Amino acid sequence: MVMIQVDNLTKCFGRTVAIDDMSFHVERGEIVGFLGPNGAGKTTMMRVLSCFLPPTGGTVKIGGMDAFQDSLAVRRTIGYMPENVPLYTDMRVEEYLRYRAKLKGVRGKRLTRRFDEVATQCGLIGAEHKIIGHLSKGYRQRVGLADSLIHEPEVLILDEPTIGLDPNQIRHIRNLIRGLAERHTVLLSSHILPEVEAVCERVLIVNRGRIVASDTPDNLLGLIHGNPRITLEAMGPRHDIAAKLEDLPGVEKVSWEASGGWHRFICETESNRDIRADVFRMVAENEWTLRELTSKRKNLEDVFVEVTHKGVLRDVAEAEEEEEEEEEEEETEVGVDGE
Repeated sequence: MVMIQVDNLTKCFGRTVAIDDMSFHVERGEIVGFLGPNGAGKTTMMRVLSCFLPPTGGTVKIGGMDAFQDSLAVRRTIGYMPENVPLYTDMRVEEYLRYRAKLKGVRGKRLTRRFDEVATQCGLIGAEHKIIGHLSKGYRQRVGLADSLIHEPEVLILDEPTIGLDPNQIRHIRNLIRGLAERHTVLLSSHILPEVEAVCERVLIVNRGRIVASDTPDNLLGLIHGNPRITLEAMGPRHDIAAKLEDLPGVEKVSWEASGGWHRFICETESNRDIRADVFRMVAENEWTLRELTSKRKNLEDVFVEVTHKGVLRDVAEAEEEEEEEEEEEETEVGVDGE
């Protein structure tokens, strides 16, 4: 079942187009990453999905309900954690979460059960009676996440949920988000690309208000151009090693640099060609000394940089095409008038 359905969504602020005819969907139980450079429209999209902002055009459906015609029903379905979590800093953690739960219709025994569950999930045990204003930024993020979870929403919209957390806290939240997919659909925005790669099943990359890539992290790696690279660090005759490397099948280019008395070679290879076993055999047969043999793995950061750069170039190309079409139309109109 589709839990989030966005069709031809546009959001303008005056003459500025923040979201430009965007369409995508998220299935029930999916964890989807929403990525893009600053100003790409991520936070605007999150606010539209959570019914905080109306769209200029297009439709948004959450759980089959229109986000603007059935706004109150949709808000009961989602849990939203903004990047800068607004908290009542003079309240204690338990007091605040119970207050927020009651606003969301959670009362009685269910409220007690849900408070205990989210306090455990979000690592707030021991901090229940502390004043929020006295908490670190990391703990405030945990309170905000607990707030978004306490009414057991079907859809979670998380905008930078790990911002301000230390590595141990990030790992805890990462594991928590993974477990949330059993009962929730999660749309996650983050600038920490390794976290998105580790947690999300699918990634949407936006640039200038448009989606420029959408697929699983593994499939997105196939969008990157350029040859895979193998690094070899060895002790032996430099020219002989370079010549042997150049003769190996699949090697397209070999470069060299000194490395403290050792020789460091960078081999660019054919796509999807792993030559490490051949390199190891070559070094062993010639009785050279090997210190390093590694392959540079592409990651989501490489994809992000390439597709957002392409998105900018594509926008420029489209604008140029439109200008050319307009000029052709003007020339045609002049010709008609001349007749």
